[in-house]
Amino acid sequence: MFIHDLPGGWLEHPFWRRRFMLSDAADLMRLRSSGIAEVVIDTDRGLDEAPDPDPLAASPQQPAAMQQRAARKRAVPAAPTAQPAVALEAELRQAVRIYREAKPKVIAMFQEARIGKAIDMGRAEALVQHIQASVARNPSALLSVARLKRRDEYTFMHSVAVSGLMIALARQLGMDETQTRQAGLAGLLHDLGKAGIDDAILNKPGRLSDAEFAQMKQHPEIGHRMLLQSGITCAVALDVCLHHHERLDGGGYPHGLAGAQIERFARMGAVCDVYDAITSDRPYKAGWPPDESIARMSQWVGGHFDAEIFEAFVRSIGIYPVGSLVRLESGRLALVVEQNADDLTAPVVKVFFSTRSNLHIAPIRLDLRRAADRIVAREDPARWQFRHLDTLWAGDALSG
Repeated sequence: MFIHDLPGGWLEHPFWRRRFMLSDAADLMRLRSSGIAEVVIDTDRGLDEAPDPDPLAASPQQPAAMQQRAARKRAVPAAPTAQPAVALEAELRQAVRIYREAKPKVIAMFQEARIGKAIDMGRAEALVQHIQASVARNPSALLSVARLKRRDEYTFMHSVAVSGLMIALARQLGMDETQTRQAGLAGLLHDLGKAGIDDAILNKPGRLSDAEFAQMKQHPEIGHRMLLQSGITCAVALDVCLHHHERLDGGGYPHGLAGAQIERFARMGAVCDVYDAITSDRPYKAGWPPDESIARMSQWVGGHFDAEIFEAFVRSIGIYPVGSLVRLESGRLALVVEQNADDLTAPVVKVFFSTRSNLHIAPIRLDLRRAADRIVAREDPARWQFRHLDTLWAGDALSG
């Protein structure tokens, strides 16, 4: 059957999404044992029960029609995320090196754009290749490191983070190497127009005035002009730069595009841009935890985000991205340190605190696919005032 909707949130059922083709007996058993009393199904997309036989309306074509519907059902791909080729711990040092080497290159790119110099495309493409290679080895490494950017480097390093997110999303959507590289380049260049915005506005610690926000909203068009003036012809990079702030409901800018008017890569850019923005510390606010950000963004699907793109994005980084603080059924707190592609609700975690004794415990690595424990809630790190959580999931890679 095709599940049209599962009631409740991700924590109430064992699946990473609410709409999918249920064709595996093991998945059916997982659903039955989850405690959910009912589901909504789409009988046009699944194999419904045969109607009661009616001798007056019987048709010899009925078996063939049912077989065709069953074939369509089997053809729906599950498209799980592939397991990383390299373990997170092994890739983290490489990711940190790429991230640190990227900073002066991106700063130089913005400074050159600000004074009207042409963008060094060779340097930009080489950086994208390094990002693409790291994401291919293990997407969680670079994406998690990039999230730790400081407030004062957000404008520049946001571009690196969005490049990595775009590459991971393109891979999840099944795009080829050329399209994936174009997505990464688009992510790197999408906010170049901020080079033409006053630093006092970019780094203002409080809410922007209407006049300041009106200036900020000009950055997509400014960036688009900068790319054209640099002789950049990549249609994907140009479109994402110009339209990553458009919304499906027409409420975005600069052109108020809606629905099918927004190209697929720009829809991808919208999701990646917002995720990195809301998870990052900014001059005027602290970033949200990654898992809370995913939960909130899921509420904006349909108005702001494309549903298919957002579902693929969740598959690419996880329902509980690396670094998320979660509470387990046992009463222990843990940090997510690795994704399990075949079950995004059961990642690998590092348990380190007992809420029952209110004490730290020796860190234990736990694969929730094989453990009796499970995630029952997201936790806000600010509430617990833990220090050095990043070191707990990243080890000493961040200080190397």
